[in-house]
Amino acid sequence: MKKIKVVAIVGPTASGKTSYAIDYAKQHNGEIISADSRLVYKGFDIGTAKPTPEERQGIKHYLIDIVDPTYDYSVVQFVKDAEKAITEIVSKGKLPIITGGTGLYLKGLLEGYDFPEMQTDYELREKLKQLEVKELYDELSRLDPVSAQNIEQNDKKKIIRALEVIKSLNRPLSEVRGVKEHPYDVEWIGLNFPRNELYERINKRVDMMLELGLVEETERLLDQYGRIQNLLHTIGYQEIIAHLDGTMTLEEAADKLKQNTRNYAKRQLTWFRKNENIKWNCYPEKLKK
Repeated sequence: MKKIKVVAIVGPTASGKTSYAIDYAKQHNGEIISADSRLVYKGFDIGTAKPTPEERQGIKHYLIDIVDPTYDYSVVQFVKDAEKAITEIVSKGKLPIITGGTGLYLKGLLEGYDFPEMQTDYELREKLKQLEVKELYDELSRLDPVSAQNIEQNDKKKIIRALEVIKSLNRPLSEVRGVKEHPYDVEWIGLNFPRNELYERINKRVDMMLELGLVEETERLLDQYGRIQNLLHTIGYQEIIAHLDGTMTLEEAADKLKQNTRNYAKRQLTWFRKNENIKWNCYPEKLKK
């Protein structure tokens, strides 16, 4: 059976994936599926550099603004939603283009990485939420050092989710994940810049976020949803919340946001460089400007 052709455009944050994907979609009769764990949330706009309707230039985007920030959106749900989107795009005779920086989402969808489906253990989850993030990460490192290496040390939500699976199944997460056959023929395109240039792009993006109203957006989200985990543990909002709490000046929060984003970009590159099928530095000349 012939596999479905899809294109995956990946890379670290601020590497120009959105602009490249839109140009690619125009040239190849494509539509875009977002593989970003934060763009799914309504209202997470400036802080996630979500492309505006104008920036999308008439190209249909899937899996953006599909759930409220209170919803616990998972990789399993992403794979189901993305598979439906691929089927819809192909039925129109168009090319599915998946772009984003959430490596786990891309792995689950395109590399046949299978994740265990299980009932949520709300009692266990609540107990874990009472612990400090360092305690949780230390526990994860003890129970499953392989998985711990792939999760940010202060991402409490992901650490709790991993511990929930481990404790419920009594096995390391790295062991219960399997590989399944998938129906996609994937062309991998990787975007990146020299480190100093990428970091400068990140710094400029943060400055632009602040100009566009990141502080006001954070205040609005706090007023609407309260101090939910998805706000407290999202780069872009967690630093501004610290400023609003009075523990940082706005300048300190901006510097911290730049630093955290640079560190995140490093982790993304480490993840993507494990994929030998990615063809790197395919960005158009205009992205270098």
